Amino acid sequence: MQARQLEVFCMLMRCGTVTGAASMLNISQPALSQILLHAEDQLGFKLFNRVRGKLVPTREAEELYPECERIFAELGALRRRTTDMRFGRTGLIRVAASAPPAMSVVPKALLAFRATHPDVVVRSLIAPLINIVDMIQNGDAPLGVVMNNMARPGIEVETLGHAELVCIMPENHRLAEREEIGFAELQDETLISYRASTLPGRLLLSAAATEKQMFNPVIEIDISITALPFVRDGFGVAIVDGLLPWEQFPGLVRRPLKQRTTVPIALLTSKDRPLTGSHSDMRDNLREACAAVLRAKGRES
Repeated sequence: MQARQLEVFCMLMRCGTVTGAASMLNISQPALSQILLHAEDQLGFKLFNRVRGKLVPTREAEELYPECERIFAELGALRRRTTDMRFGRTGLIRVAASAPPAMSVVPKALLAFRATHPDVVVRSLIAPLINIVDMIQNGDAPLGVVMNNMARPGIEVETLGHAELVCIMPENHRLAEREEIGFAELQDETLISYRASTLPGRLLLSAAATEKQMFNPVIEIDISITALPFVRDGFGVAIVDGLLPWEQFPGLVRRPLKQRTTVPIALLTSKDRPLTGSHSDMRDNLREACAAVLRAKGRES
């Protein structure tokens, strides 16, 4: 299967329609259909059947797709790399981070890095954990900062520190007068927090059990920043990581939990791809920035 055929196949699997895939690849629908037909001719079997006007992947397509998607991602990374080289941006730093460190640790690290590397282009990416792991594994981002220090194949995991989970509420909420919040005070509140299957969700479930209380969010989130509109609009009280700069959002207050609970902040790098000099420098800046942010959070508590 040629590179263009691979692109067409993967995009059809993603979009499910010729119209959507053609739009994403910026080609005409007839051209896309022709590429697909040639791919099927070369392979000797069909990849899609048309059922009531819809494309339905064959069993062979379902079997091929995971490997094709991996190669497709690597081709995309290669194209971005060659584009950077074409425009003279070989001095390029790529850092992928989940939202909390992206809004707190990465900016502080970037400030220090730019002071000593003013001519290096920095590409800052915000993504969920699973996508950051993929970026590290395929080389699209040599550095990742996430809120999870679980061991992963092919990835070096360095724990930079731990961030407390805190309660966020409107400043006029009845619990805002308390210095700290226990799970008993939250039983009658509309709770906004992490799914029980996530790392912070599991930690909070255990912390609540220690107080012989329930941890049962009514509104479940995966990323802490998504709790903001619910709290701001008065839906309820949230338990989220304290790494985000919640003090920058007017009308909100944060309070520590009585049962102090923390989540790890981890730096991810590839075991198979040594860091370049600039990326190594940025790694040091990320370490220092995380320590500085956590010190400042400790003074605020």
